[in-house]
Amino acid sequence: MDGSQPGSAQGKGPEWTEYREPAAVADDEDETPVPASASQPEAKQAPRRSPRKPSPRKTTPKKTLTPLEQKLADPSLNIIPDDTVESIAAYIKEKGCKNIIVMTGAGISTSAGIPDFRSPGTGLYDNLQKYNLPYPTAVFDINYFRRKPEPFFTLARELYPGNFRPTTCHYFIRLLAEKGLLLRNYTQNIDTLERVAGISGEYLVEAHGSFSEAHCVGWAPPRTEESELLGDSDSEEDVNPVAAGGSRGCGRAYSQKWVKDQIFAGNTPRCQACNGLVKPDIVFFGESLPDRFHSLLVPDFIQCDLLIVIGTSLQVMPFASLINRVPDTVPRLLINREFAGVHFSRHSGFDFVGDVQNYRRDAVYLGSCDDGCTELASLLGWGDELKQLTEREHARLAQEEEVAHVVVSTESAEEKAEEVTRKIGDVVGEKPEDEKAGEPEPFDEVIDKELSGLLEKQKL
Repeated sequence: MDGSQPGSAQGKGPEWTEYREPAAVADDEDETPVPASASQPEAKQAPRRSPRKPSPRKTTPKKTLTPLEQKLADPSLNIIPDDTVESIAAYIKEKGCKNIIVMTGAGISTSAGIPDFRSPGTGLYDNLQKYNLPYPTAVFDINYFRRKPEPFFTLARELYPGNFRPTTCHYFIRLLAEKGLLLRNYTQNIDTLERVAGISGEYLVEAHGSFSEAHCVGWAPPRTEESELLGDSDSEEDVNPVAAGGSRGCGRAYSQKWVKDQIFAGNTPRCQACNGLVKPDIVFFGESLPDRFHSLLVPDFIQCDLLIVIGTSLQVMPFASLINRVPDTVPRLLINREFAGVHFSRHSGFDFVGDVQNYRRDAVYLGSCDDGCTELASLLGWGDELKQLTEREHARLAQEEEVAHVVVSTESAEEKAEEVTRKIGDVVGEKPEDEKAGEPEPFDEVIDKELSGLLEKQKL
């Protein structure tokens, strides 16, 4: 022992002091204290004790509330009361939305006779499976295009802008712009019907490009027998056409009219400078999205106060991810024939039931795009205005078409899809019978069935 006392400079732990009872002093005695060593034996030092810690109280763990229970307990989490289009209309009226973003896909143009791409049974990709393409989307693959451009130009000739009229959906978006409620229309479509409908270019972000311009993109020789057998779309000869003896092109620009004249004359547009292939400025798989898309994306979605998604399967990235870009408290409406964009995730995708994410803010209208837009317009008090705008504009376009001797397609989207894919099939031929056998159920159809079933169970 070193003799140090508890609490001394050398000791450890808290300071301790010993309590001693004061001695009684008689009235007549001198109150001067007498040293303890002279009057009594030294008191024994109290044993050092560790401070007692209070025993923890036994508490019952709190029950973790589900997202649905949280919304019942805290009404502020319900941005809209339910998942109906009526709730969205009421929100627009109450909050005075002024920065609405509309995201559109091929579904808004099907009533104009333009087929979509991914609908099971009627979409272009589904119909192209029986033909001799390495994969249905190869028609829009830049590597495949450089080697075999004929399938794309066959499709372009059938779907070229100028042969179709805008739909009710297009005029609904124009109405939003005229009323000062539209911030931007992000569209996947390449048919330019937004512009034909009179929507100003300042409101448009054509995420997948358009036919408005064209550029030389070079060419590539046919694939080697080995890579053809492997079906490798990322082979060196595909990714680097120069290494395969081809060219990336000179980038020379060409007008829409020049390209259209070449296509409708049955020619494959070739660059007059280097003989490379001239492709409309449509974004193919393997190409970057336009600069306008990237420059407006962040500021637009930060200030968005309502998101309306119409006629898209939300399967092509990065466009599909845009629904996650708006703030968490911004309502979102899907108008589509089937559910889309449901990920059952706390941080991405739609949550129409309200049992996954923090806020109830998503609504859905299952039906045709035109009917959904008509219903929303009627709830906002614009029903007659939308109908009159559509009829007036169609009458104007009919007069212009008559003067220009333009024949507008009267086929349904399904009929057009069959016609287009048949003509592409004439170019590439049909798949051998052994390749057709045992093809799996279309991926889109499988996903749609799973989502529909799960959402129905949740609502029950």
